[in-house]
Amino acid sequence: MSATLSTIVRPAVTKRPGAFSRLIGACCDGIAGYFFRRSAIASLRELDDRELRDIGLVRSQIEAAACGFINLSNQGRM
Repeated sequence: MSATLSTIVRPAVTKRPGAFSRLIGACCDGIAGYFFRRSAIASLRELDDRELRDIGLVRSQIEAAACGFINLSNQGRM
């Protein structure tokens, strides 16, 4: 039994992004994240100590909170 070209089933080829494309994407995500964190830090630094205390932070925790190292939902109320 001979197979013709039209009856041969080809596997579906999915084109994944190459390593260079993934690297550029990761760099762009990292840069965007950096600017987002810097913006969050600047906004939190504009608050006074009472407003920071209302959200459960002290001034020394601003950068750690902006980077995600402090989970505010797990902190107890003051």
